[in-house]
Amino acid sequence: MPNRPIRGVVWVEAVGLIAAACVAVLLGPDANWELPLFGVLLVASVIGDLTARDTAATRIKISSSFLAIVTGTVLLGATPGALIGTVTILAGWVRFRYAGPALLNNLFTFAWFPIVSGSAFHAAADAAGVDGGDGLFYLLVFGAFMLALGINFLLVVGERSYVERDPLWNKVRLIFMPLLPTHLASALLAVGLTFLYLRAGLASLALVAIALLVTQYLFGALLLSQQRAGELEVRAKQLAGFQVGLLSALLRTLDLRDRMTARHSAAVARYSREIAAAAGLTEEEQELAHTAGLLHDIGKFILSDKILSGEADLSEADWIEIRKHPYEGARIVSEIDGYRPVGEIILAHHERIDGLGYPRGLQSDEIPEIAKIIAVADTYDVLTARDSYREPTSSFEALAELRRSAGTQLDPGYVEILADLLKGREFSYRHGEDADFEAELALEARISDHATAGATHAPRLGATA
Repeated sequence: MPNRPIRGVVWVEAVGLIAAACVAVLLGPDANWELPLFGVLLVASVIGDLTARDTAATRIKISSSFLAIVTGTVLLGATPGALIGTVTILAGWVRFRYAGPALLNNLFTFAWFPIVSGSAFHAAADAAGVDGGDGLFYLLVFGAFMLALGINFLLVVGERSYVERDPLWNKVRLIFMPLLPTHLASALLAVGLTFLYLRAGLASLALVAIALLVTQYLFGALLLSQQRAGELEVRAKQLAGFQVGLLSALLRTLDLRDRMTARHSAAVARYSREIAAAAGLTEEEQELAHTAGLLHDIGKFILSDKILSGEADLSEADWIEIRKHPYEGARIVSEIDGYRPVGEIILAHHERIDGLGYPRGLQSDEIPEIAKIIAVADTYDVLTARDSYREPTSSFEALAELRRSAGTQLDPGYVEILADLLKGREFSYRHGEDADFEAELALEARISDHATAGATHAPRLGATA
């Protein structure tokens, strides 16, 4: 959906900025124009803004100048606070020369939030009859900070939300909430700076400046770490997409060489998940069974076309190559981050209870439970599928064959679980062209789970660095 035009927004903000200037002039005579404090806060605010970092993901500049502005609003008044805010924005624009609409939005915002929060603070303090010696006074300082923060956020991000047709709640969730603990810490710091100044007077000015610079550095480091975390998540998801997509491509390529592979893999994956669920395995183990079932034959990629076609008699050398496919499949899959457990199951899916399986000759309890499940599902599908290398059998005949192999080749418990599923629910899967391999692959979901991976200057968002 295209962005809304900004012309109307520009007119509203221009008129609003003029109105803010008029209000500031009217409130000016009642302000406390203590020039040393005003000068320190102005310098600290400008330095904080010029050294702030942009958030690449949200295109918002977060600056500790907000702390200096709110402190000035509380100690000096609404008009000095608004003056510090507008001078800070103009100094930043001289340095960065960003686009006019962004400049207007910043001036509009940094003029109004000191006026509204400052007026509300001083009106509340006068009405309650409190000053720096009362606890309520400092509670009001905290409230003024949070009010200023809310106005600042709504004016900066609300404009973007309107123009981009993006619900404001999305902006709150992505921008405001992750930094809420930092905002609260900044509010407490504003209370502390106010207390120090009212107790120590001019002697605390150096502490004020140092505190603001330290705040700028610490919050800047926090912002940078969050930014890098977001970049790492994106890169992890890209890598996951490539890796899981590569598995998908291998399976599809193998299916072009061997017509039954994709359908067989989908069926074995479905059977394995159902058996695992009926056996009482956890959701995570059921998903592991499904994924391993889907990929259990990927090692057949190494086999020649003659072996895959099944149309010629196989030599002993051919059987040696066939017995390598669990190892090769495990090797391929285990290279992907987080897929080592899948690789271990693939490696063992042709082992037998009696120890006569391959490639390692494991026995009974040495075989992973999910590998035993896949062995049952694999055998049943090969026996009943129309596209296998042999004449398909009925479900009844296939179960009889599985029961004959129970205790030697197959795990008896999982054989009976499959029998119960087939009997109780007429449990069956489509074969041949009816198989839904893409649905079983669920590539996008696998990528997401596995990852769990300008021309204008950024508007200002205060409270943190």
